[in-house]
Amino acid sequence: MTKREEPTSKKVEEPMLTKKLPAIHKHLHPVPKKVIPRDISWLAFNARVLQEAADITVPLVERLRFLGIFSNNLDEFFRVRVATLKRMTALTRSSRMQIEENAEQVLDEIQTIVIHQQQAFDRIFKNIVHELETQHIFIRTESQLNEVQQEFVSTYFNEQVRTNIIPLMIESIAQFPILRDKSIYLGVVLDSDKPGTEQKYALIEIPTSVLNRFIILPHSQGERDIILLEDVVRFNLPKIFSYFGYDIFSSYIIKVTRDAELDIDNDISTGLIHQIEKGLKNRRKGKTVRFVYDKDIDPLLLEYLMRRMGLSGKDNLIPGARIHNFKDFMDFPESVFTTPKSIARKSYIHPKFVNVPSVMQVIKEQDVMLHFPYHSFDTVIDLLREAAIDPNVTSIKITAYRVARNSKIVNALINAARNGKDVTVVIELRARFDEAANLEWKSRLEEEGVQVLLGVPGLKVHAKICVIKTRNGNQTFQYGFVSTGNLNEKTARVYGDHCLLTANRHVMADINRIFAFLENPRHDFKFLEACKIMPVSPYSMRPYFLRMIDREIRAARNKKRARITLKMNSLSDEEMIFKLYEAAKEGVEINMIIRGICCAFTENKKWKRNIHAVSIIDEYLEHARVFIFHNGGDDKILIASCDWMTRNLDHRVEAAVPILDPAIKKEILDIIAIQLSGNVKARILDNEQKNEYRKPEGERIRSQVATANYLHEKAIAAKS
Repeated sequence: MTKREEPTSKKVEEPMLTKKLPAIHKHLHPVPKKVIPRDISWLAFNARVLQEAADITVPLVERLRFLGIFSNNLDEFFRVRVATLKRMTALTRSSRMQIEENAEQVLDEIQTIVIHQQQAFDRIFKNIVHELETQHIFIRTESQLNEVQQEFVSTYFNEQVRTNIIPLMIESIAQFPILRDKSIYLGVVLDSDKPGTEQKYALIEIPTSVLNRFIILPHSQGERDIILLEDVVRFNLPKIFSYFGYDIFSSYIIKVTRDAELDIDNDISTGLIHQIEKGLKNRRKGKTVRFVYDKDIDPLLLEYLMRRMGLSGKDNLIPGARIHNFKDFMDFPESVFTTPKSIARKSYIHPKFVNVPSVMQVIKEQDVMLHFPYHSFDTVIDLLREAAIDPNVTSIKITAYRVARNSKIVNALINAARNGKDVTVVIELRARFDEAANLEWKSRLEEEGVQVLLGVPGLKVHAKICVIKTRNGNQTFQYGFVSTGNLNEKTARVYGDHCLLTANRHVMADINRIFAFLENPRHDFKFLEACKIMPVSPYSMRPYFLRMIDREIRAARNKKRARITLKMNSLSDEEMIFKLYEAAKEGVEINMIIRGICCAFTENKKWKRNIHAVSIIDEYLEHARVFIFHNGGDDKILIASCDWMTRNLDHRVEAAVPILDPAIKKEILDIIAIQLSGNVKARILDNEQKNEYRKPEGERIRSQVATANYLHEKAIAAKS
């Protein structure tokens, strides 16, 4: 970092990143709002991700990964949310009011904030490149190669790249090609010094879906050189267009983001599968909702592309730097770094399951809470593997929302079916952007004799539950789990989640009732109504939490201790937010840990007590949902699969489970207390969405490291 770019704070090099957002927010929203617009709050969350990329205390490989996460998040935001807002603008005023108060105004605000964030993004990446160079790691362009590297790039192109690209001479194509979402294209201007030669335009899709974006080059001792795939193509442009007679080339990366919403039929049938398959094929044809281009692009080429693509200044046209599709930087080659990527501890087997012959026997004797990624996900896999071969196991029922590409969970379930167990798997085909993978899993499971359920008409199945039934003589026993996160061994290494392993008969009875509902989706909610201790969406979750908040409000009115502690990914449901406002007005102590969207204001002069809310963005993705109510001194603690969003509470099948074991209750309370006391990676969620870091007072506490240490010390104590 040069002296001119020296940060004003030791924490981040981009303090202006968040200080400008409130001004934008105030300018475009002069009228007081009851809640913060969801999309603006989401952009504030993505700004927190960008803060991590700017934080000079974060290892460089992690900072690059956060740039990739920011880019990937923004792509999905445009595919879904901006696309939805654009469709809203086409509705009549009366219809639109039912969905979004002012779609055009929000779109204008999004455009302003995104351009601001893109500028900050470019500055951060420039600084990271400089810091990489201080560690002798260089991202070389096509014009920076030595002779050995030039020969290497030429050979690599001939052997790996040439057959994977087809240049499009777009001026000679009557129907302009549909540019693929998630792809990057090289817009090329072809020219020559020869008299009478006219400029031509071409497009080349960079084949990142089949080739690695990052190619490690031959380099001298002590250096590591990398070139991007698009620059390999740039270097070889004379070869590609040699037969056209052009010898002057300029090229610029462009990308489009398309509307990815699928209009799914409410009827679960074979028609749904066909419609999803059709939607996946047509997704690439969706309307363009964002066009990103190199800000140095040839103006005539930009004008030509906009005209051919039917874009105007009203569309989301985002000028950027030379490199786009930064999502690939999540896979930046770690081998070039000499410093470690991670500062947190590696996951380990929960001490209750170390050197034990049977996972099910442990669960039969006591409830156990796994905390991912600190605890290993292998225990869940071991549980299902054991169930697959245990002769006493008669059936396994499980929900699968997003499983890993090479899922050990699915393999265990297939082996269980092969061993004669009655296996039922609920697959949610509409898990966004995982539809294709889930269709493949459905076919494979059914081929192996597994009963596959496709969910519920009009509802997504988002609950993370499992029940394993055993029979020994005349005795029937059940085991299972309720989790806050997906059954995915890959994401379990980086997602912070809780998973309760239990044989509690009341919990198992309720899980069976949920599966009965899933197996009979055309019936009414009688099975969900019969649940005794587990709140379930869409039937009882919302009223349950409203009752719990009302209980705390009554306590506050009676001058008794009243406290609500909430942890979730997103808070946007207005009814729940207004109920929290009512509680704050009465003086209920409210503490919130919200990673992403938080549409609730947290300060109001009319309240007896303001809401304390923070967002933790760090090495792990905080994904758990925890709800704690003081409950007259007998804390009521639940973990759940759902956030407080309308879609979760009203349009999905979700499950929450109360924590009954006193030791686990204390463990959850301790972990939440650590996170609320964090002052290194915690940002304050205020009314203006400034994302200011919580100022350390006394000891500096990085909550994820402190949580890892807390659980590690418990594991050591258990061994001793």
